[in-house]
Amino acid sequence: MPTAKKSANKTNAKPSGAQVKFSASDIEENKIIASLSYIFILCLAPLLSKRKSGFAQFHARQGLTVTVAWFVFWVIGIVPILGWLISFLGNLMLLVISIMGVIKTLDGQTWKIPYIYEWSKKWNL
Repeated sequence: MPTAKKSANKTNAKPSGAQVKFSASDIEENKIIASLSYIFILCLAPLLSKRKSGFAQFHARQGLTVTVAWFVFWVIGIVPILGWLISFLGNLMLLVISIMGVIKTLDGQTWKIPYIYEWSKKWNL
């Protein structure tokens, strides 16, 4: 019996990179403010002002997670040499993610950023 449950879950499971669906009107109305989600502390703008927009909240939660990651890498950067290297590489990676996030949001797309998306689901806001 447990084997049947496992196989049933596999057939209904979405791939990890699957896109989340939102209404076209929600996307069109909120894609500009949602794009602010990936620009440091500006993630609070859609998080607080667009509470009813699933599209804006999706991006705002990921943006908040990216902002926290920026802060973590900043703290790691205090440690000489190894910390500087880790901080530099981490910040470079987050810069690329932020630019891609803004572009995809303005295009009306959702993007489950690897690792970031999983952490963003944990925010209880």
